[in-house]
Amino acid sequence: MTAVTAPRVAGGRWASQVLGEAGIGVALAALVAFFLAFAPYFGTSQNVRDIMTQITINTILAVGMTFVILVGGIDLSVGSVIALCAVVAGTAMTDSGLPTALAVPFAILISVLIGAATGFVNGFVTERWVVPSFIVTLGMLYVARGAAQQYTGAATIYNLPPGLTRFGTATFAGLPAVFVVAMLLVAVAWFVLSRTVFGRLIYATGNNEEAVRLSGHRTSLIKVACFVIGGACVGIAAIIYMARLGVASPILGQGYELNAIAAVVIGGASLAGGRGSVIGTLLGACLLGVLSNGLNLMGVSDFQRTMVTGAVIIVAVVLDAYRRRLSVRLS
Repeated sequence: MTAVTAPRVAGGRWASQVLGEAGIGVALAALVAFFLAFAPYFGTSQNVRDIMTQITINTILAVGMTFVILVGGIDLSVGSVIALCAVVAGTAMTDSGLPTALAVPFAILISVLIGAATGFVNGFVTERWVVPSFIVTLGMLYVARGAAQQYTGAATIYNLPPGLTRFGTATFAGLPAVFVVAMLLVAVAWFVLSRTVFGRLIYATGNNEEAVRLSGHRTSLIKVACFVIGGACVGIAAIIYMARLGVASPILGQGYELNAIAAVVIGGASLAGGRGSVIGTLLGACLLGVLSNGLNLMGVSDFQRTMVTGAVIIVAVVLDAYRRRLSVRLS
């Protein structure tokens, strides 16, 4: 019985993933074609680099969110945690007394550790007391935001090391350096999810947690690990934010969690867990970035861009329902 059922499940997931990535790829290509025709300067090399830079932070956050969503969780705290990571790391750079060559790596380590620690708390509380991650991370949203404001007295930190801000505007092989960092993170996440036992356990936990538990694996550890990975990605995103803008503010990141979730969902992941891919997430982040940039070049207001983005998310969810039905038939 198992030998017959397992291939059908794997085939169904594979078909769904391929259909999802192909579908979002076609949608992205159509959107690019539309803006090339109707948005002035959209196809210029400078604007392409601008889009790459603009999607960097959301891509990094969305990669971490992919791990969380694959195990059936959600993290609403990432926008506040990025602010907490930024202000603590920013202070470490400016007030630690260390030379710049040591202060920046130290701050990067601090930022990643704080992000990972908040992720651990989110995952541990969720699993230890069987509380919905929605509620736990909503609480962490307020805790982290308040902690960031308390830490700096609600003040913005300026005068970050010039080397960090130069990296924020640097290019590598013609690409923005911050975008290259995001792509390296995507590559690592893809390898973990598609080429390692841990990655397979993540998908299996999202699909059938009880079966994974009965096979001898501690699903609680897998889920907590995914929250830790998500938090570490937030810490990396905080450093990229400071590199780009040259400041660390306790009010930054508002709404970032929704953008990250949107990228993952548009990329074909299921909020119920067990289905999705980091490539789909990348395409989802690209689609949101291209949409925002193109509408801005066409003179569409911020309010209208927000409405259009929301409509795109709704359409993506509806199309995903049809895609799931098709993948079931193909399997």
